[in-house]
Amino acid sequence: MRQYIAYLLIPVFVCLGYVAQAQQPVDSTEAVIDYSDPKEYTIGGITVSGTQFLDPDILVAISGIGVGDRITIPGDAISNSLSKLWDQGLFTDVQIRITKTIGNTAFLDIALVERPRLNNKTFPNTKKSESDDLAEKIQLVKGRVVTENSKVTIANVVKNYYRDKGFLDARVTIKEVPVPNQVNLVNLEIVIEKGKKIKIAKISFEGVEQVSTMKLKKKMKDTKEKVRIDLNSIFNIDTMKAARKEKIKLGTVLENLAPTRTLEYLSEHVRLNVFSTSKFKKADYEKDKNSIIAYYNSMGYRDATITADTVYLDNNELKINIKIDEGGKYYFRNISWKGNTIYSSIQLDSILGIHKGDVYNQELLDTRLNMNPSGRDVSTLYMDDGYLFFQVTPLEVAVVGDSIDLEIRINEGPQATINEVRIMGNTKTKEYVIRRELYTIPGNKFSRSDLIRSQREIANLGYFDTEQMEVVPMPNPEKGTVDIEYRLVEKPNDQLELSAGWGGRGRGVVGTLGVTFTNFSIQNLFKKGTWSPLPSGDGQKLSLRVQTNGRIYQSYNASFTEPWLGGKKPNSFTISWYHTRFANLNSNNEVTGRLITNGASLGLGIRLKKPDNFFTFQALLNYQNYTLDNWVSSNFIITDGSSNNLSLKFILARNSVDQPIYPRRGSNIMLSLQVTPPYSFLNGKDYTTLTDNQKYKWIEYHKWRFTAEWFTPLTRKEKMPIVLRMVAKFGFLGYYNKDIGYSPFERFELGGDGLSNISFYGRDIIALRGYEVITPSTGAPFFNKFTMELRFPFSLNQSATIYSTAFVEAGNYYMTIKDYNPFKLNRTAGLGLRIFLPMFGMLGFDYGIGFDKNAGNTTGFGNFLGQYGKFSIVLGFEPD
Repeated sequence: MRQYIAYLLIPVFVCLGYVAQAQQPVDSTEAVIDYSDPKEYTIGGITVSGTQFLDPDILVAISGIGVGDRITIPGDAISNSLSKLWDQGLFTDVQIRITKTIGNTAFLDIALVERPRLNNKTFPNTKKSESDDLAEKIQLVKGRVVTENSKVTIANVVKNYYRDKGFLDARVTIKEVPVPNQVNLVNLEIVIEKGKKIKIAKISFEGVEQVSTMKLKKKMKDTKEKVRIDLNSIFNIDTMKAARKEKIKLGTVLENLAPTRTLEYLSEHVRLNVFSTSKFKKADYEKDKNSIIAYYNSMGYRDATITADTVYLDNNELKINIKIDEGGKYYFRNISWKGNTIYSSIQLDSILGIHKGDVYNQELLDTRLNMNPSGRDVSTLYMDDGYLFFQVTPLEVAVVGDSIDLEIRINEGPQATINEVRIMGNTKTKEYVIRRELYTIPGNKFSRSDLIRSQREIANLGYFDTEQMEVVPMPNPEKGTVDIEYRLVEKPNDQLELSAGWGGRGRGVVGTLGVTFTNFSIQNLFKKGTWSPLPSGDGQKLSLRVQTNGRIYQSYNASFTEPWLGGKKPNSFTISWYHTRFANLNSNNEVTGRLITNGASLGLGIRLKKPDNFFTFQALLNYQNYTLDNWVSSNFIITDGSSNNLSLKFILARNSVDQPIYPRRGSNIMLSLQVTPPYSFLNGKDYTTLTDNQKYKWIEYHKWRFTAEWFTPLTRKEKMPIVLRMVAKFGFLGYYNKDIGYSPFERFELGGDGLSNISFYGRDIIALRGYEVITPSTGAPFFNKFTMELRFPFSLNQSATIYSTAFVEAGNYYMTIKDYNPFKLNRTAGLGLRIFLPMFGMLGFDYGIGFDKNAGNTTGFGNFLGQYGKFSIVLGFEPD
């Protein structure tokens, strides 16, 4: 349009140029111009006037006319030049004038009026937080040309910003305010009238008979009604008031109550939408309409359509009405396969799992053919065997009444071989550390399962942001190969532990300082230039920890793990050492007794291939020495002397959890056995005649532990899913000789938060939220514990992973095997919050209410929470 306007204005501009020239002294050689007879001129010179910021030479080049050119005036050259200058969007006026002529030589001036440029932008009467958000979204920098189009863009950005917040009638006025004493500079005042926040009051449906409207509303994940309780509709309050005035009997009033109390009826009049927004967003609404149709399709209504929908305001409330034509319900009839040569139709039928007479379900069909999250689908069957170029297309070949015949056409294509595997984004971690975790090896056949497994192994390293990780296959059908790129983003993964907790049982406040370097490099320890701030990148783990409360308690721990001993196989090697000292003090602050523990362990772990490669086996050789000196105040079985604990521990585990920080799916199952030599059978001593110091000089026992943990996503939002976590834990300490009985060492301590408790005798500390430590001071040889926990994510980015929990938990201890009763449990329920910061690890708290506490007589809800409830702290790690 602008170009056509330029064409129309050319004669005017040219005439104005000549009028201006007629008022000036004219060169004696100037020719008389006849506009009815255009003439050809040679351009003798070009000037540019009226510009403040732009380079004249560049403008002349943009015009397309140069010195020495021969052009017709008036003619196409001038009109094209005007159009090119207008198209830059930088001017409010463009003219090309002839300043003088000498014979057939013409001199031109390009007269321009520049658009104003931005000096600053302000948002009067707008909150600072909103102004900052808008400034970031608008991204209009100082010095940029202010055009009408840019102002329209700004207004649309602002309106969309407030519409997403529920202000559907937001208005925007943009004023250009000249900057004093500045040429062609303006400030933009962006004046915003938000209006009233409008929420979705009601969503109603027409034509819905075969499905539940409550289910349809649930399928609308991002379009929700606001909180409401329509008591008048539920109980017909107006009728009840009238009845009270007329003194009608109660029985008659009850007849006027709502005719049904079904959930379907209540869903129309009650909406307790506390945890989701009721703002209207056009894009989300369109997506939710598609979800409604997808739900109908999954129920067999393949012809279901939304025939009309209305979004309207009613007394400042937004209401939505959706009309649906459900159509008829369909069923699968005959399903045949075409083009399959690798797998038989019987095998494909087994994977598909759809039979004649089943309700027609488009979603189920798509899932069984392509990318089932559980891995059981036709596409995965082929792709795990290298058929990356595989394609499957279901076609409806016949519709007879309410039955549908399908022909599923398969193009198997050639097997794809992995050509190159590229790793990008690892700025700190050495490439071989990542590459050794991959199951996608150049030269191997492509496998989708190997791709997913490789992604999981990289995530479990803990060195990269799992939310930004990308695995990109790049197929080359012509060569029958595929390149795979792993695009990674490093994240801070070393951890600092600074904590303080109450040790309980007279132990006082215990402070902890610990550092864990999870991507350490011991081979670079003495190399120059590798400390930044520590040598890193080889995937090793170094942990140092000090815990103390002064003279009473001190503990020092150090451990080192090499996950790939030798560098060729995933055989882990771990070495650790620790020293603890606990002292009893009298009233004069003098030491009256001591317990000193020194220990070390060596561990070797291997990754198994059978039953599958999620299994690992680990063996640990442990030695502890306990030295007791007048250790009388703890009621421990030994007061003086020393005890030795030499044990071998075996751990068989299967871990298929998809990622370490916020797992979505998978399981972690572990069975361990820790044994000592049966000294009492080997030395031939009569233990009935020995003192306790002699009995426990060398400790003997066998200790069993079993843990099973499952993670299941409850929503389909892969980025922010609600996850169910279920855990079962058992512990059993056995003995070889009944004359010795249960070892006083290596028992279980149940209760508390697992943080502030201090282990003295090699005890396993098992947290039980809502309770203090419930085991006696001697510990217990048996325990079990069960947990069910819902996790709700708020943020899963690399800077901070934040989620809340709602849990129920139960556990108990038992002093003998005869006392064991898995149904006699201390029950608790509560809420919690977790924040994972890369530098500090896991931080959080839980508040649990112990229902089986003996809290005495309590009256009032506040007293109940105080007596039966307990806060637990999580610092640095998730308690056992």
